[in-house]
Amino acid sequence: MKFNTKTIHGGQHNVDPGYGSVMPPIYQTSTYSQTTPGGHKGFQYSRSGNPTRAALERAVASLENGEFGLAFGSGLAAIDAVMKLLKPGDEVISTNDLYGGSYRLFTKIFEGFGIKFHFVGMENADKIEEYVNDKTKLIWVETPTNPMMNIIDIKKAASIAKKHNVLLAVDNTFATPYLQQPLDMGADIVMHSATKYLGGHSDVVMGALVVKDKTLAERLYFIQNASGAICGPQDCFLVLRGLKTLHIRMQRHCENGKAVAEFLANHPKIEKVYWPGFENHPNHAIAKAQMKDFGGMISFVTKGNNYEEAIKIVEKLKIFTLAESLGGVESLAGHPASMTHASIPKEEREKIGVVDSLIRLSVGIEDVEDLIADLKQAIG
Repeated sequence: MKFNTKTIHGGQHNVDPGYGSVMPPIYQTSTYSQTTPGGHKGFQYSRSGNPTRAALERAVASLENGEFGLAFGSGLAAIDAVMKLLKPGDEVISTNDLYGGSYRLFTKIFEGFGIKFHFVGMENADKIEEYVNDKTKLIWVETPTNPMMNIIDIKKAASIAKKHNVLLAVDNTFATPYLQQPLDMGADIVMHSATKYLGGHSDVVMGALVVKDKTLAERLYFIQNASGAICGPQDCFLVLRGLKTLHIRMQRHCENGKAVAEFLANHPKIEKVYWPGFENHPNHAIAKAQMKDFGGMISFVTKGNNYEEAIKIVEKLKIFTLAESLGGVESLAGHPASMTHASIPKEEREKIGVVDSLIRLSVGIEDVEDLIADLKQAIG
């Protein structure tokens, strides 16, 4: 199947065996009857497995060209499961420009368990190798990064990981499998905050992992079951429904993102626009090679880098909603320094470009003329 067909049919049984339901039913049950101890139809207890969740896990695996999918109660729960592959003394090389929640989980939880993290600028992927040693067990990549829209060369990172027998995990939340499929480029694990584009409607919180290797999958399934950070069947149903329009939504997100980025780049009050579709973006050529398009996520900085001015802009927006999160059909605006990245110390934030006037946009699928008019009136 080609991608657009996969969003609707990938990994799915055409009809449910019970009553011929075209859509996977919501199996709102905690447990399953057995004819004899161990005599069941594949499901025993819903923490361990649920038919609605299994349908979603197959669907997400199909979109990422993986063999095994796992769904969790949030994106951070999915990352938490990956970190539990490690043990005290292990080291992780992570991009230094990443979601604040990931940074908080790494530094405030797992550093306390004796895992060491190196936060590295990966725009030049060769830099990664400088930090590899015999304790390195995982390379954590986010591309495009949040919120600076840096692009990391997945193939290059994969070649370094393979050379040193290290796992490579890629947070593919911003790009989605519509734009890039990291497993095909050599990654071992793909992570999604399914809350974002996969669900697509800002009505669910969920995370997902996809892998190809059976042994790795079995370790992660054990962690998923043992730690129990699973999602409920209603949420799985919502993300399954969201997946079916991922391709048409992403096409519009990309079209609108391009128009908004170009408008901002030409605005006299805007200092800098971060969007990988610009030819002057530091890794535009890599983005063009590894992504189908450039996405609907944009960050920008106003001239003078004034905190109060940035706050006024986001407060004046009428169609863009000032809110955490991203990836829904509606356009959202955020102020990373005080919202999504507030957990990163100011000094560390500013090193990677998350200055006080930085505004992040999740460009939705509305009429783009309305979005540009909204930005125009807010910026002034």
